[in-house]
Amino acid sequence: MSALEKNLVAVIMAGGMGTRFWPLSTPERPKQFVTLFGERSLLQMSFDRLRGLVPPERILVLTNAAHVAIAREQLPELPEGHIIGEPVRRDTAAAVALAAVLVRERFGDSVILTLTADHLIEPTDLFQQDLVSAARQVAAADVFYTFGIKPTYAATAYGYLETGAVVTRDGGIEHFELKQFREKPDLETARRYVDSGRFLWNSGMFVWKAATILREIRTWLPGHSEALEPLGGCDGTPRWQEALEKAFAGIRPISIDYGVMEKTRTPLRCVSSRFSWSDVGGWPALGDLLARDSRGNAVRGTLRAIDASGNLVFSEAPGETVALIGVEGLIVVRSGNRTLVARKEDADRIRELLES
Repeated sequence: MSALEKNLVAVIMAGGMGTRFWPLSTPERPKQFVTLFGERSLLQMSFDRLRGLVPPERILVLTNAAHVAIAREQLPELPEGHIIGEPVRRDTAAAVALAAVLVRERFGDSVILTLTADHLIEPTDLFQQDLVSAARQVAAADVFYTFGIKPTYAATAYGYLETGAVVTRDGGIEHFELKQFREKPDLETARRYVDSGRFLWNSGMFVWKAATILREIRTWLPGHSEALEPLGGCDGTPRWQEALEKAFAGIRPISIDYGVMEKTRTPLRCVSSRFSWSDVGGWPALGDLLARDSRGNAVRGTLRAIDASGNLVFSEAPGETVALIGVEGLIVVRSGNRTLVARKEDADRIRELLES
């Protein structure tokens, strides 16, 4: 293991609610804890991608306090105290700040890999190589890194990264100046972004040193800093839980992109990632990743079909059979005692169902 790798700490952000994956994803077991592919949950797959690069004793998982138990169950390799439960949801700036405080307290000014818990990324070797390439630059200079994904279509569901000149090439890995974060665009704007060749999808993953991100949070989100930095002195003590709850109660929800990255004067860099990536943002996105039969039905489980095409069928329980006759373009999901049937174009309305 190199000196750089010995100084890495991975933080897996696992606080999402995954409402677009109901009925499989529920408030008690959100998307990152469910199994969509193979035998491992998305959180477990995120952990698996770090094997051989970051040891379990240098991995932290931040999640909702209500989900600490299921995270411990799924990641028994993590030491006690490495799964941190946020008492209330305060978006990603709070999670990043809390993680950086704990990293500084436990490991010093390490290089932090800030990663997602609910995305599909492969292959692992390219992912790790891209992480190390960015981490090497962060260790040597006062910079922030993120990872951009080459767009394959004009997506309106993702944020974009506007890139500038190539600043370095590390073997086959290109590093770009990052000029600007762009929020989710409308379709016409997304087409312009893709046609220009200068924009990448924002993967939501970052690399930074603990001291550097804490300095920028101190500058741009002083309320977060004032509330959360003192928690370092409470880590591992009987005062921890009470202090954590008090700190989170007093800060406003804001993302790290809005709160810091769009304002910082610290140089921003972007790796044009070589790995494949999907945020698996809802049932239609999952359908693009599952095997299809001869009629274009994306299936997990057993499907019996007559004159049925272009459907997505997902059964959580092994051995369960779904039968379709004369339908097309449907989402059919079976999970426990819950069943969803919807047209694909109405997938975004699942949130309405949960709010009604």
